[in-house]
Amino acid sequence: MPLSCVAEFSRVSPKTVYRKIDFIHRQCLLFASNRERRLPSMTLDRMYICVDRMDHIINWSNRADKRNITIQAVGSADLKTGYVLALHVNYDDTLSKDEIALAAIECADHEKQPPFRRFARLWLPEEYEKAVTVAKGDIPSTKGMTSLDDWIETVYAAAVARGDIEQPDSPRSEWQPPGRGLLVHAEYTLYAHFLYLKNLLAGVGKVRFFLDQESGIRAACLSAFADQVLAKDCDAFYVSISKGVTKERALALVGESQRRLNEYVAECGYEDLYLQEQRRQYLKDKMHTLWSAKGKWGDRWLEYPFPNMAEPEKRVCYLTSLKKDWFDYEDEHLANLLLKATLHPIDRFFMQTRRKTSMLERPITSSSVSGRKWYGYSAYDPAMAAKTLEIYRVYYNFIKKGDDGKTPAIRMGLAKGPCSVEDIIYYSPEA
Repeated sequence: MPLSCVAEFSRVSPKTVYRKIDFIHRQCLLFASNRERRLPSMTLDRMYICVDRMDHIINWSNRADKRNITIQAVGSADLKTGYVLALHVNYDDTLSKDEIALAAIECADHEKQPPFRRFARLWLPEEYEKAVTVAKGDIPSTKGMTSLDDWIETVYAAAVARGDIEQPDSPRSEWQPPGRGLLVHAEYTLYAHFLYLKNLLAGVGKVRFFLDQESGIRAACLSAFADQVLAKDCDAFYVSISKGVTKERALALVGESQRRLNEYVAECGYEDLYLQEQRRQYLKDKMHTLWSAKGKWGDRWLEYPFPNMAEPEKRVCYLTSLKKDWFDYEDEHLANLLLKATLHPIDRFFMQTRRKTSMLERPITSSSVSGRKWYGYSAYDPAMAAKTLEIYRVYYNFIKKGDDGKTPAIRMGLAKGPCSVEDIIYYSPEA
Protein backbone atom coordinates (compact mmCIF):
# COMPACT_ATOMS: atom_id res chain seq x y z
CA MET A 1 0.00 0.00 0.00
CA PRO A 2 1.16 3.65 -0.34
CA LEU A 3 3.46 4.85 2.45
CA SER A 4 0.92 7.43 3.60
CA CYS A 5 -1.58 4.58 4.13
CA VAL A 6 1.09 2.51 5.89
CA ALA A 7 1.61 5.36 8.35
CA GLU A 8 -2.14 5.77 8.90
CA PHE A 9 -2.80 2.04 9.24
CA SER A 10 0.13 1.54 11.65
CA ARG A 11 -0.64 4.74 13.60
CA VAL A 12 2.90 6.04 13.30
CA SER A 13 4.40 9.15 11.75
CA PRO A 14 5.75 9.14 8.16
CA LYS A 15 9.21 9.74 9.64
CA THR A 16 8.91 6.47 11.56
CA VAL A 17 7.86 4.62 8.40
CA TYR A 18 10.95 5.85 6.55
CA ARG A 19 13.16 4.91 9.47
CA LYS A 20 11.68 1.40 9.54
CA ILE A 21 12.23 1.02 5.78
CA ASP A 22 15.90 1.92 6.32
CA PHE A 23 16.09 -0.75 9.03
CA ILE A 24 14.37 -3.40 6.88
CA HIS A 25 16.64 -2.56 3.95
CA ARG A 26 19.73 -2.99 6.14
CA GLN A 27 18.44 -6.32 7.44
CA CYS A 28 17.74 -7.53 3.90
CA LEU A 29 21.29 -6.71 2.84
CA LEU A 30 22.76 -8.53 5.84
CA PHE A 31 20.54 -11.57 5.37
CA ALA A 32 21.09 -11.86 1.60
CA SER A 33 24.84 -11.32 1.81
CA ASN A 34 25.13 -14.10 4.39
CA ARG A 35 23.43 -16.55 2.02
CA GLU A 36 24.87 -15.32 -1.27
CA ARG A 37 28.49 -15.43 -0.14
CA ARG A 38 28.17 -19.20 -0.65
CA LEU A 39 27.59 -18.80 -4.39
CA PRO A 40 31.25 -18.33 -5.51
CA SER A 41 32.22 -21.63 -3.87
CA MET A 42 29.28 -23.59 -5.33
CA THR A 43 30.32 -25.86 -8.20
CA LEU A 44 27.77 -25.74 -11.01
CA ASP A 45 28.11 -27.16 -14.51
CA ARG A 46 26.41 -24.25 -16.28
CA MET A 47 24.00 -21.39 -15.76
CA TYR A 48 21.76 -19.35 -18.05
CA ILE A 49 21.43 -15.73 -16.94
CA CYS A 50 18.81 -13.27 -18.22
CA VAL A 51 19.72 -9.56 -18.03
CA ASP A 52 17.56 -6.49 -18.56
CA ARG A 53 17.20 -2.89 -17.38
CA MET A 54 14.19 -0.95 -16.15
CA ASP A 55 13.62 2.77 -15.71
CA HIS A 56 11.89 4.14 -12.61
CA ILE A 57 10.32 7.57 -12.68
CA ILE A 58 10.63 9.65 -9.51
CA ASN A 59 8.18 12.51 -8.92
CA TRP A 60 9.40 16.09 -8.92
CA SER A 61 9.44 17.78 -5.51
CA ASN A 62 9.82 21.37 -6.74
CA ARG A 63 6.87 22.90 -8.60
CA ALA A 64 9.25 25.37 -10.23
CA ASP A 65 10.96 22.49 -12.04
CA LYS A 66 8.51 19.75 -13.02
CA ARG A 67 11.02 17.52 -14.75
CA ASN A 68 11.15 13.93 -13.51
CA ILE A 69 14.10 12.16 -11.95
CA THR A 70 14.83 8.85 -13.66
CA ILE A 71 16.87 6.04 -12.13
CA GLN A 72 17.77 2.86 -13.97
CA ALA A 73 17.97 -0.59 -12.41
CA VAL A 74 19.87 -3.45 -14.07
CA GLY A 75 18.98 -6.94 -12.93
CA SER A 76 20.09 -10.51 -13.65
CA ALA A 77 18.02 -13.64 -12.99
CA ASP A 78 18.87 -17.31 -13.32
CA LEU A 79 16.75 -19.03 -15.97
CA LYS A 80 16.38 -22.38 -14.19
CA THR A 81 15.60 -21.22 -10.63
CA GLY A 82 14.29 -17.70 -11.17
CA TYR A 83 16.75 -16.43 -8.54
CA VAL A 84 17.54 -12.73 -9.01
CA LEU A 85 21.31 -12.80 -8.61
CA ALA A 86 21.93 -9.08 -8.62
CA LEU A 87 20.10 -5.77 -8.86
CA HIS A 88 21.97 -2.48 -9.12
CA VAL A 89 20.68 1.08 -9.46
CA ASN A 90 22.63 3.98 -11.00
CA TYR A 91 22.22 6.20 -7.94
CA ASP A 92 24.35 6.86 -4.85
CA ASP A 93 22.57 8.51 -1.93
CA THR A 94 25.65 8.46 0.33
CA LEU A 95 27.34 11.32 -1.53
CA SER A 96 26.83 15.05 -1.03
CA LYS A 97 26.23 16.84 -4.32
CA ASP A 98 27.79 20.10 -3.06
CA GLU A 99 30.86 18.40 -1.59
CA ILE A 100 31.54 16.38 -4.74
CA ALA A 101 31.05 19.46 -6.96
CA LEU A 102 33.55 21.42 -4.85
CA ALA A 103 36.05 18.55 -4.86
CA ALA A 104 35.72 18.27 -8.65
CA ILE A 105 36.59 21.97 -9.01
CA GLU A 106 39.56 21.65 -6.67
CA CYS A 107 41.07 18.78 -8.68
CA ALA A 108 40.22 20.46 -12.02
CA ASP A 109 38.10 17.56 -13.21
CA HIS A 110 36.39 19.75 -15.79
CA GLU A 111 39.73 20.27 -17.58
CA LYS A 112 40.28 16.56 -18.16
CA GLN A 113 38.75 14.11 -20.58
CA PRO A 114 35.95 12.09 -18.90
CA PRO A 115 37.86 8.78 -18.55
CA PHE A 116 40.65 10.52 -16.60
CA ARG A 117 38.51 12.42 -14.12
CA ARG A 118 38.52 11.59 -10.45
CA PHE A 119 34.72 11.62 -10.39
CA ALA A 120 34.20 10.22 -13.88
CA ARG A 121 31.57 7.74 -12.69
CA LEU A 122 29.23 10.47 -11.39
CA TRP A 123 26.82 12.80 -13.15
CA LEU A 124 27.84 16.21 -11.78
CA PRO A 125 24.99 18.78 -11.93
CA GLU A 126 26.60 21.08 -14.53
CA GLU A 127 27.65 18.11 -16.67
CA TYR A 128 24.13 16.70 -16.53
CA GLU A 129 22.44 19.93 -17.62
CA LYS A 130 24.95 20.35 -20.45
CA ALA A 131 24.36 16.79 -21.63
CA VAL A 132 20.59 17.42 -21.79
CA THR A 133 21.11 20.01 -24.52
CA VAL A 134 23.12 17.66 -26.76
CA ALA A 135 21.44 14.33 -25.97
CA LYS A 136 21.21 11.91 -28.89
CA GLY A 137 20.36 8.30 -29.44
CA ASP A 138 17.46 7.77 -27.05
CA ILE A 139 16.00 4.27 -27.33
CA PRO A 140 12.84 4.70 -29.40
CA SER A 141 9.40 3.50 -28.48
CA THR A 142 7.90 0.53 -30.29
CA LYS A 143 4.69 2.49 -30.78
CA GLY A 144 4.04 3.08 -34.45
CA MET A 145 6.49 0.37 -35.48
CA THR A 146 5.02 -2.06 -37.99
CA SER A 147 7.21 -4.97 -36.88
CA LEU A 148 9.77 -6.12 -34.35
CA ASP A 149 12.40 -6.14 -37.11
CA ASP A 150 11.82 -2.41 -37.70
CA TRP A 151 12.30 -1.74 -34.00
CA ILE A 152 15.58 -3.70 -33.89
CA GLU A 153 16.90 -1.65 -36.81
CA THR A 154 15.82 1.57 -35.09
CA VAL A 155 17.62 0.61 -31.89
CA TYR A 156 20.80 0.04 -33.89
CA ALA A 157 20.39 3.44 -35.57
CA ALA A 158 19.83 5.15 -32.19
CA ALA A 159 22.98 3.55 -30.77
CA VAL A 160 25.07 4.70 -33.74
CA ALA A 161 23.74 8.26 -33.29
CA ARG A 162 25.17 8.51 -29.77
CA GLY A 163 28.41 10.33 -29.10
CA ASP A 164 29.58 7.18 -27.30
CA ILE A 165 27.83 4.06 -28.54
CA GLU A 166 28.39 2.29 -25.21
CA GLN A 167 26.90 5.11 -23.12
CA PRO A 168 23.23 4.21 -22.77
CA ASP A 169 21.94 6.93 -20.43
CA SER A 170 21.97 10.21 -22.36
CA PRO A 171 19.74 12.56 -20.34
CA ARG A 172 16.53 13.83 -21.88
CA SER A 173 15.01 17.28 -21.71
CA GLU A 174 12.20 16.11 -19.41
CA TRP A 175 14.65 14.68 -16.83
CA GLN A 176 16.48 16.40 -13.97
CA PRO A 177 19.23 15.27 -11.56
CA PRO A 178 18.17 14.36 -8.02
CA GLY A 179 18.19 17.02 -5.32
CA ARG A 180 20.03 14.72 -2.91
CA GLY A 181 22.76 12.26 -3.78
CA LEU A 182 24.16 11.78 -7.27
CA LEU A 183 23.33 9.71 -10.32
CA VAL A 184 26.01 7.31 -11.56
CA HIS A 185 26.73 7.01 -15.28
CA ALA A 186 24.83 3.94 -16.45
CA GLU A 187 27.87 2.38 -18.09
CA TYR A 188 29.71 2.34 -14.74
CA THR A 189 26.74 0.63 -13.11
CA LEU A 190 26.62 -1.93 -15.94
CA TYR A 191 30.33 -2.74 -15.73
CA ALA A 192 30.12 -3.04 -11.93
CA HIS A 193 27.09 -5.32 -12.30
CA PHE A 194 28.86 -7.78 -14.60
CA LEU A 195 32.11 -7.72 -12.63
CA TYR A 196 30.05 -8.55 -9.56
CA LEU A 197 28.43 -11.44 -11.46
CA LYS A 198 31.85 -12.67 -12.55
CA ASN A 199 32.89 -13.00 -8.90
CA LEU A 200 29.53 -14.47 -7.88
CA LEU A 201 29.65 -17.15 -10.61
CA ALA A 202 33.28 -18.13 -10.06
CA GLY A 203 32.35 -21.80 -9.54
CA VAL A 204 30.21 -22.12 -12.67
CA GLY A 205 31.72 -24.08 -15.55
CA LYS A 206 29.87 -22.37 -18.45
CA VAL A 207 27.74 -19.22 -18.39
CA ARG A 208 25.25 -18.18 -21.09
CA PHE A 209 23.85 -14.66 -21.02
CA PHE A 210 20.59 -13.59 -22.63
CA LEU A 211 20.72 -9.79 -22.89
CA ASP A 212 18.26 -7.08 -23.77
CA GLN A 213 19.30 -5.36 -27.00
CA GLU A 214 21.48 -2.58 -25.58
CA SER A 215 25.05 -1.87 -26.68
CA GLY A 216 26.06 -0.79 -23.17
CA ILE A 217 24.91 -4.11 -21.68
CA ARG A 218 26.74 -6.03 -24.41
CA ALA A 219 29.98 -4.10 -23.87
CA ALA A 220 29.91 -4.57 -20.09
CA CYS A 221 29.17 -8.28 -20.37
CA LEU A 222 31.85 -9.04 -22.95
CA SER A 223 34.46 -6.93 -21.13
CA ALA A 224 33.90 -8.58 -17.74
CA PHE A 225 33.82 -12.10 -19.22
CA ALA A 226 36.35 -11.59 -22.04
CA ASP A 227 38.65 -14.47 -21.04
CA GLN A 228 35.72 -16.86 -20.66
CA VAL A 229 34.33 -15.82 -24.06
CA LEU A 230 37.66 -16.57 -25.76
CA ALA A 231 37.82 -19.91 -23.95
CA LYS A 232 34.20 -20.65 -25.04
CA ASP A 233 33.13 -20.89 -21.39
CA CYS A 234 30.80 -17.93 -21.83
CA ASP A 235 28.38 -16.93 -24.59
CA ALA A 236 26.05 -13.98 -24.95
CA PHE A 237 22.87 -13.52 -26.97
CA TYR A 238 20.71 -10.50 -27.66
CA VAL A 239 17.02 -11.19 -27.12
CA SER A 240 14.47 -8.71 -28.47
CA ILE A 241 10.78 -9.11 -27.72
CA SER A 242 7.85 -7.20 -29.16
CA LYS A 243 5.96 -5.24 -26.52
CA GLY A 244 2.28 -4.45 -26.49
CA VAL A 245 1.10 -7.36 -28.64
CA THR A 246 -2.66 -7.86 -28.24
CA LYS A 247 -3.98 -11.11 -26.83
CA GLU A 248 -5.70 -11.91 -30.13
CA ARG A 249 -2.49 -11.33 -32.08
CA ALA A 250 -0.49 -13.45 -29.62
CA LEU A 251 -2.99 -16.32 -29.88
CA ALA A 252 -2.80 -16.16 -33.66
CA LEU A 253 1.01 -16.26 -33.64
CA VAL A 254 1.11 -19.19 -31.22
CA GLY A 255 -1.49 -21.07 -33.27
CA GLU A 256 0.36 -20.52 -36.54
CA SER A 257 3.62 -21.68 -34.97
CA GLN A 258 2.00 -24.88 -33.69
CA ARG A 259 0.47 -25.55 -37.11
CA ARG A 260 3.90 -25.29 -38.80
CA LEU A 261 5.46 -27.57 -36.19
CA ASN A 262 2.68 -30.16 -36.59
CA GLU A 263 3.17 -30.23 -40.36
CA TYR A 264 6.93 -30.68 -39.92
CA VAL A 265 6.49 -33.46 -37.33
CA ALA A 266 4.04 -35.32 -39.57
CA GLU A 267 6.33 -34.97 -42.59
CA CYS A 268 9.43 -36.24 -40.74
CA GLY A 269 7.72 -38.87 -38.61
CA TYR A 270 8.63 -37.34 -35.25
CA GLU A 271 5.26 -37.95 -33.58
CA ASP A 272 6.82 -40.13 -30.85
CA LEU A 273 9.26 -37.42 -29.73
CA TYR A 274 8.65 -35.09 -26.83
CA LEU A 275 7.61 -31.52 -27.73
CA GLN A 276 10.99 -30.04 -26.79
CA GLU A 277 12.78 -32.61 -28.94
CA GLN A 278 10.43 -31.87 -31.85
CA ARG A 279 11.27 -28.19 -31.55
CA ARG A 280 14.99 -28.95 -31.39
CA GLN A 281 14.82 -31.02 -34.57
CA TYR A 282 12.79 -28.33 -36.35
CA LEU A 283 15.22 -25.58 -35.35
CA LYS A 284 18.25 -27.66 -36.34
CA ASP A 285 16.82 -28.51 -39.76
CA LYS A 286 15.60 -24.95 -40.47
CA MET A 287 18.64 -23.26 -38.92
CA HIS A 288 20.08 -21.76 -42.10
CA THR A 289 16.76 -20.28 -43.27
CA LEU A 290 15.77 -18.36 -40.12
CA TRP A 291 18.63 -15.84 -39.92
CA SER A 292 18.77 -12.32 -41.36
CA ALA A 293 21.36 -9.53 -41.13
CA LYS A 294 20.43 -6.36 -39.23
CA GLY A 295 22.08 -3.12 -38.20
CA LYS A 296 25.22 -1.34 -39.31
CA TRP A 297 27.40 -4.38 -38.60
CA GLY A 298 25.14 -6.96 -40.22
CA ASP A 299 24.53 -8.89 -37.00
CA ARG A 300 22.69 -12.14 -37.65
CA TRP A 301 19.29 -12.38 -35.97
CA LEU A 302 17.14 -15.49 -35.78
CA GLU A 303 13.37 -15.25 -36.08
CA TYR A 304 12.40 -17.45 -33.14
CA PRO A 305 9.82 -19.94 -34.49
CA PHE A 306 8.11 -20.96 -31.22
CA PRO A 307 6.31 -17.98 -29.66
CA ASN A 308 4.31 -18.16 -26.45
CA MET A 309 1.83 -15.81 -24.78
CA ALA A 310 4.54 -14.15 -22.67
CA GLU A 311 6.87 -13.62 -25.65
CA PRO A 312 4.69 -13.75 -28.78
CA GLU A 313 7.31 -12.22 -31.09
CA LYS A 314 11.00 -12.79 -30.46
CA ARG A 315 14.33 -12.38 -32.25
CA VAL A 316 17.68 -13.76 -31.03
CA CYS A 317 21.20 -12.65 -32.00
CA TYR A 318 24.31 -14.74 -31.19
CA LEU A 319 26.96 -12.20 -30.14
CA THR A 320 30.04 -14.23 -29.23
CA SER A 321 30.81 -16.39 -32.25
CA LEU A 322 34.54 -16.36 -33.01
CA LYS A 323 33.98 -17.48 -36.61
CA LYS A 324 33.12 -15.08 -39.43
CA ASP A 325 31.42 -17.38 -41.90
CA TRP A 326 29.02 -19.20 -39.51
CA PHE A 327 28.88 -20.01 -35.80
CA ASP A 328 31.19 -21.77 -33.34
CA TYR A 329 28.82 -24.61 -32.54
CA GLU A 330 27.23 -27.41 -34.49
CA ASP A 331 23.64 -26.78 -35.49
CA GLU A 332 22.22 -29.11 -32.82
CA HIS A 333 24.22 -27.48 -30.01
CA LEU A 334 23.26 -24.01 -31.22
CA ALA A 335 19.61 -25.08 -31.43
CA ASN A 336 19.74 -26.16 -27.77
CA LEU A 337 21.02 -22.72 -26.77
CA LEU A 338 18.52 -20.82 -28.90
CA LEU A 339 15.61 -22.76 -27.41
CA LYS A 340 16.58 -21.38 -23.99
CA ALA A 341 16.89 -17.75 -25.15
CA THR A 342 14.46 -15.61 -23.14
CA LEU A 343 14.20 -12.58 -20.86
CA HIS A 344 11.15 -13.92 -19.03
CA PRO A 345 12.71 -14.54 -15.56
CA ILE A 346 14.02 -11.00 -15.12
CA ASP A 347 11.02 -9.40 -16.86
CA ARG A 348 8.71 -11.30 -14.52
CA PHE A 349 10.61 -9.94 -11.51
CA PHE A 350 10.49 -6.36 -12.82
CA MET A 351 6.77 -6.71 -13.58
CA GLN A 352 6.09 -7.89 -10.03
CA THR A 353 8.04 -5.01 -8.50
CA ARG A 354 5.63 -2.68 -10.28
CA ARG A 355 2.46 -4.62 -9.49
CA LYS A 356 3.25 -5.44 -5.86
CA THR A 357 4.83 -2.14 -4.81
CA SER A 358 2.82 1.06 -5.19
CA MET A 359 5.96 3.21 -5.05
CA LEU A 360 7.36 1.50 -8.17
CA GLU A 361 4.13 1.40 -10.17
CA ARG A 362 4.25 3.00 -13.59
CA PRO A 363 3.43 6.73 -13.50
CA ILE A 364 0.81 8.47 -15.61
CA THR A 365 1.44 11.23 -18.13
CA SER A 366 0.55 14.71 -17.00
CA SER A 367 -2.12 16.21 -19.24
CA SER A 368 -0.76 19.72 -18.76
CA VAL A 369 2.93 19.13 -19.50
CA SER A 370 3.89 17.01 -22.49
CA GLY A 371 6.30 14.18 -21.78
CA ARG A 372 6.35 14.65 -18.01
CA LYS A 373 4.92 12.06 -15.68
CA TRP A 374 3.52 12.12 -12.19
CA TYR A 375 2.04 9.44 -10.00
CA GLY A 376 0.38 9.97 -6.67
CA TYR A 377 2.04 6.99 -4.97
CA SER A 378 5.46 7.25 -6.61
CA ALA A 379 8.58 8.12 -4.61
CA TYR A 380 9.91 11.63 -4.25
CA ASP A 381 13.31 10.33 -3.11
CA PRO A 382 15.32 8.06 -5.46
CA ALA A 383 16.98 6.42 -2.45
CA MET A 384 13.61 5.15 -1.23
CA ALA A 385 12.85 3.56 -4.62
CA ALA A 386 16.30 1.92 -4.71
CA LYS A 387 15.85 0.50 -1.20
CA THR A 388 12.38 -0.79 -2.03
CA LEU A 389 13.77 -2.63 -5.07
CA GLU A 390 16.40 -4.40 -2.97
CA ILE A 391 13.88 -5.26 -0.25
CA TYR A 392 11.59 -6.82 -2.85
CA ARG A 393 14.50 -8.75 -4.38
CA VAL A 394 15.19 -10.43 -1.04
CA TYR A 395 11.48 -11.09 -0.46
CA TYR A 396 11.14 -12.51 -4.00
CA ASN A 397 14.16 -14.80 -3.63
CA PHE A 398 13.69 -16.13 -0.10
CA ILE A 399 10.01 -15.78 0.89
CA LYS A 400 7.76 -15.78 -2.18
CA LYS A 401 6.86 -19.33 -3.21
CA GLY A 402 6.16 -20.42 -6.76
CA ASP A 403 3.60 -22.90 -8.05
CA ASP A 404 5.92 -25.74 -6.98
CA GLY A 405 5.85 -24.53 -3.37
CA LYS A 406 9.53 -23.56 -3.55
CA THR A 407 11.27 -20.19 -3.48
CA PRO A 408 14.04 -19.29 -5.94
CA ALA A 409 16.54 -19.61 -3.05
CA ILE A 410 15.47 -23.21 -2.44
CA ARG A 411 15.91 -24.07 -6.13
CA MET A 412 19.32 -22.36 -6.10
CA GLY A 413 20.42 -24.32 -3.03
CA LEU A 414 20.68 -21.29 -0.74
CA ALA A 415 17.80 -22.29 1.54
CA LYS A 416 16.27 -25.56 2.77
CA GLY A 417 12.76 -24.14 3.00
CA PRO A 418 10.81 -20.90 2.57
CA CYS A 419 12.07 -18.15 4.86
CA SER A 420 9.70 -16.00 6.89
CA VAL A 421 9.59 -12.25 7.28
CA GLU A 422 10.74 -12.74 10.89
CA ASP A 423 13.84 -14.61 9.69
CA ILE A 424 14.95 -11.43 7.96
CA ILE A 425 13.69 -8.80 10.40
CA TYR A 426 15.38 -10.47 13.39
CA TYR A 427 18.45 -11.71 11.55
CA SER A 428 21.71 -11.13 13.41
CA PRO A 429 25.07 -11.75 11.68
CA GLU A 430 27.35 -14.31 13.22
CA ALA A 431 30.53 -13.02 14.79
